[in-house]
Amino acid sequence: MQKLSLLKGKIYPLTDLLKQLAVWRKEEKKIVFTNGCFDILHLGHIDYLSRAADAGNVLIIGVNSDNSVRRLKGSGRPINNQQARTTVLAALQFVDAVVIFDEDTPYELIKALQPDVLVKGKDYQVEEIAGHDIVLSRGGQVITIALTQGYSTTDLIKKLTDHRKQDG
Repeated sequence: MQKLSLLKGKIYPLTDLLKQLAVWRKEEKKIVFTNGCFDILHLGHIDYLSRAADAGNVLIIGVNSDNSVRRLKGSGRPINNQQARTTVLAALQFVDAVVIFDEDTPYELIKALQPDVLVKGKDYQVEEIAGHDIVLSRGGQVITIALTQGYSTTDLIKKLTDHRKQDG
């Protein structure tokens, strides 16, 4: 049970994360932020998140709340609830903090955290990335990372659905 407590200790309410962020900043850590739904964690996520972590010293992941995912992806989503999604992300050794946000974009969260590096997939143009203006105005970086072909949660769900239709 001690290991699970350690994992859950990486899942922060925003007020606690801001306090921890002050510690990391005092230690002159380079803070990297990325976000997503991370509904069914797959190889594409691991590849993307590990490369995001390489961009600095601390990786913070903003995770869409269940309500936010439903608004963005539809009533059948998320497959996994926010507690499950954040716990799985916290289990990754290169993840330092996970925080849930309820808005459709992490703009307000980015405004509060003021990361040094903002990371999203190459399916976004820098100008389309929520919070790019905040990070760039502070002299930070916005990085886009190529996605692993053949891996997306939506595609995995579609494959499973199609497979069940063929079997049923």
